[in-house]
Amino acid sequence: MIKVKKMALSNPKYQAHEFFCPYFSSMKDPRRTNKGHHLYPLEEILFLCISAVVSGMDDWTSINMFGHLKLSWLRQYLPYKHGIPSHDVLGKVFAVLDPVQFSACFRDWVDSMAEFTGGEVIAIDGKTICGSDDKAVGKSALHVVSAYASGSRLCLGQEAVAEKSNEITAIPALLKLLTVKDCIITIDAMGCQKAIAGTIIEKEADYILMVKDNQQELREQVEKVFTMNPKVEADITIDAGHGRIEQRTCQAIDNLTFLDDKEDWPGLKSIAKVISERTDKRNGTTSRETRYYISSLSAKPKVIGQAIRSHWAIENNLHWTLDMVFKEDYSLKKKGNSALNYNIIAKMALNIIERETESKSSKPQKRKRAALDDEFRSKLLAS
Repeated sequence: MIKVKKMALSNPKYQAHEFFCPYFSSMKDPRRTNKGHHLYPLEEILFLCISAVVSGMDDWTSINMFGHLKLSWLRQYLPYKHGIPSHDVLGKVFAVLDPVQFSACFRDWVDSMAEFTGGEVIAIDGKTICGSDDKAVGKSALHVVSAYASGSRLCLGQEAVAEKSNEITAIPALLKLLTVKDCIITIDAMGCQKAIAGTIIEKEADYILMVKDNQQELREQVEKVFTMNPKVEADITIDAGHGRIEQRTCQAIDNLTFLDDKEDWPGLKSIAKVISERTDKRNGTTSRETRYYISSLSAKPKVIGQAIRSHWAIENNLHWTLDMVFKEDYSLKKKGNSALNYNIIAKMALNIIERETESKSSKPQKRKRAALDDEFRSKLLAS
């Protein structure tokens, strides 16, 4: 699991600023002026944007409006001597802000509030930011590979690539930047690569990698071993919800004698098979799906099955939330680095919202409350 650290500072208003600003103080301001200074310091812009996005603002115009309406609240933390920058200024700043450096600061910030312990499932998966393409200049939509701690609901970092096919190079690059010792890394079929397995083992973590037709020979070998061992230990779980009943059966084998080329996969200890049977409660129809995995874990079907189920949190709790709650795919941030930098801001806001557990409200409700309640917003930023 990941243990979320508690802040030691006692003054909530001080905490709201100090909670993340020190980790972004090393950011280089990309703007240039003859005087060497700006009306709106980068620190003020970053604090404005994260406060506004936590409070439900999803574009530069609404962030600017939030700033004007909440200027007295913002001035409790930073001077804002020249007021609030226009939406054009905000857009221009984030278009030229270095996303690599911003992402590094984001990881430092996450590391400051979480401690890893053994067994935490870290799901890695990619998402295309649909509104980031610009056909006028031949710019394709950005694809961002993220690492997500499923149990603690924290995004740990991201790596951007031009196309989905480049996930194979982005995943090792992202792993090398993360602290994942003793964690379980889960990746879909795109990440089922020997080099990626090797990187995970080098980071002193374990892996569960889905095997599909992109590794056709490996898949055939895994299927063969399960055919030769029809009776193996299994873990069965049943879920009922969303109008259906789903039974998942996870089997695992560690006798890999007849698995060809197993030595080519660093750390490989077991293979797994998950059979999902879904029954529609309305019409009684049943569907069946079988998926295969390779893993550096011992053949414990319950542990492997739970980790595989946890992987889908990155789709449901991160990607879906960025789309439906933070409206990422509907936002037309096409210029320069705007889309990627907003992606980082949104993930910061999501991490902040997820850390607040006392109110038991949904994420959209927390954002609405933060927009209306200055005290609650300060509490969110200080939690």
